[in-house]
Amino acid sequence: MLRARSSHTQNIHKNTCTSPDGKNHNHIDHILIDMRGHSRDLDVRSFRVADCDTDHCLVVAKLRGILAVSKQGTQSFEGESFNVRKLNVLEVRKQYQIEIIVRFAALEKQSDDQDINRSWENIEEKIKISAKDSLVLQELKHHKQWFDEECLGILDQRKQAKMQWIQDPKQSNVDNLDNVRVMLADISGTKRRHI
Repeated sequence: MLRARSSHTQNIHKNTCTSPDGKNHNHIDHILIDMRGHSRDLDVRSFRVADCDTDHCLVVAKLRGILAVSKQGTQSFEGESFNVRKLNVLEVRKQYQIEIIVRFAALEKQSDDQDINRSWENIEEKIKISAKDSLVLQELKHHKQWFDEECLGILDQRKQAKMQWIQDPKQSNVDNLDNVRVMLADISGTKRRHI
């Protein structure tokens, strides 16, 4: 529900949609939070300045978050990503176990009076080296960039056309905004298809 904690919140921050004629403002977009999370809700309001190319405003909520650990199929160490799913293969798992046993046998011969931080660094290093020898380093995907200066220029044109429409919602400004939107969709779609 779009609401603000302060009773002094202006209506401009409560309206989330503007009609095509630019005169009517509605409150139709909401953020749903279950009953368990309602106490984490700090503030909810709409922002008209976000350039989303829509007649709806961006609805933003400030929430007090709870962190959770996510489980993934890869583990990253200093920019390297190991494919831990390879451990499901019996031969790879055995190879990794042998590597760990051999490297940890060398750690057992070290003295017990060594600094605990240095001991942990040794253990971490042995695990990384064993993973490099046994598991395949996963290649990171590099995405080609399609968004360039031409797209940025058309976005600026659309922003200016939208500001003209907001200030003066006459039909010529509506047509101009529609034309810029079509041009942006054509150019960005063509660039995405050719990457």
